[in-house]
Amino acid sequence: MVVIVIGAGAAGLIAAGRAAEKAEKVILIEKNNIVGKKLLITGKGRCNITNSAETEDMITQYPRNAKFLYSALYTFSNYDIIQLVEEHGVKTKVERGGRVFPVSDKAKDVVNALKRYALRSNVTLKHATVKSLIIENGTIKGVKTEHEDIFADRAIVCTGGKSYPLTGSTGDGYKFARQAGHTIIEPKASLIPVLTEEKWVRELMGLSLKNIKITAYNNKNKKVYSDFGEMVFTHFGISGPVVLSMSAYLKNIGNEKYRIEIDLKSALSMEQLQARILRDFEKYNKKHLINAMDDLLPKALIPVVISLAGIEPHKAVNEITREERGAIAEALKHFSLTAVGVRPVEEAIVTSGGVKVSEINPSTMESKLVNGLYFAGEVIDVDGYTGGYNLQAAFSTGYLAGENASDMEE
Repeated sequence: MVVIVIGAGAAGLIAAGRAAEKAEKVILIEKNNIVGKKLLITGKGRCNITNSAETEDMITQYPRNAKFLYSALYTFSNYDIIQLVEEHGVKTKVERGGRVFPVSDKAKDVVNALKRYALRSNVTLKHATVKSLIIENGTIKGVKTEHEDIFADRAIVCTGGKSYPLTGSTGDGYKFARQAGHTIIEPKASLIPVLTEEKWVRELMGLSLKNIKITAYNNKNKKVYSDFGEMVFTHFGISGPVVLSMSAYLKNIGNEKYRIEIDLKSALSMEQLQARILRDFEKYNKKHLINAMDDLLPKALIPVVISLAGIEPHKAVNEITREERGAIAEALKHFSLTAVGVRPVEEAIVTSGGVKVSEINPSTMESKLVNGLYFAGEVIDVDGYTGGYNLQAAFSTGYLAGENASDMEE
């Protein structure tokens, strides 16, 4: 039994390692000169391996085709991947929101652990670009690279989506799937920075905010997302962990606008905030308003908030009325932006779309159209929210594909 695995990312490394436990030979083909290239940049270089949530709770974190993942997540769970990396030398820790990271905070340690698992004595790693599949009479026979034809009994496509193309995710897997007759759900950006209508965000570029609450409303004023976390202003709009999570809920963005409300003082009630503003103004009662809010806000944000509150910035603090203090509090609790689009798909952390799940057996990850062809990871039309869920889906589907592709009794 010879198994080819195309792509040595999260799904491919696990698929190769599991297949090697049963198959006579595994050929792992990676077009980059290193393996796990995208893994190295996940979690800002720290690698959010998975999430500590129970499996049933984890399944709720996949907005599209979550049921397709049942078998995969139960066959190879978050606890299984934690155990695997720890057995290969990487201690883990759990952070806010159940996010699991290596204790070292180094993604390369996770990649090295997965390499140790995958690159066994019966695994050959080839650095080459697969050009096409070799299919005869509805059955996989191997792959064509730029250098040679490589023959095998089974092939697993683990090529990722279209996000971060510099890491090798350039949509090759969609080409192979189409060659095999599969339907591709149009790849779109998921977990992506958001564009805003307001141009003044450029003045705040690089400003990072922690412990804010962000809420998104559609054009019918229906709340579609709300959460606490970190964000950052950019030259085009907003980004950061909580914004990336929110982007997955802005399903019709581009065709409609979304109102984004940011509570800059989420730890304070409106009454507590107004009392805090009053204390600050009493402290700085001889200053102009623009110079009296340094204790309350980062300097770059002060003129924006004052403008949104509709107050003259150089008005003396001792002349500020109660109504004006209330307007400042409102601007702080309901800091509003208009989301009008997202960045290009290539900048997405995750791609939404891919190989249609109804054409893949969810119990084995085998194609229903071509015998011996399997899919795993982001190439499939499944995506999750931030928090380790996307990597877990890659690990789980990779394991299931590797297990079944190497099954001699199939």
